[in-house]
Amino acid sequence: MTTIRFLALTLALATGFFTAGTALADSPNASGCPNCLNKQTTASSQLVPVTDKTDAAWLAKARAAYPLDSCSVSGDKFEGGEMKGPPRDFVYQEAGKPDRLVRFCCKGCIKDFNKDPAKYLKIIDDAAAAKSQSDKS
Repeated sequence: MTTIRFLALTLALATGFFTAGTALADSPNASGCPNCLNKQTTASSQLVPVTDKTDAAWLAKARAAYPLDSCSVSGDKFEGGEMKGPPRDFVYQEAGKPDRLVRFCCKGCIKDFNKDPAKYLKIIDDAAAAKSQSDKS
């Protein structure tokens, strides 16, 4: 009789353990990471650093067409301003949309961009629209 109670208790504990694990795995914050919810909701987009593996022709064209001469986050000029070193180039990839070049002045701006990419992409888009409008005039 004690063997049956022991097996029943073991089975109940194991079931509870695995059921709780499944519930945690489905939750947005399963790892305990405070930013995991944000990462899950933006899993279809990512910011990838430009490397030597980035398509050189695409990158040259994207740099030439880039509408800003300053960081979209801080507003610091890329050339001739207080920024030390070259801009930090990244490719913003979003599912179903073409890749986009995004340039930053520093690591801090990359962190700020990741908090609200749409806000800063709109700044780039608005600058591109203004540049396109002035090119037509």
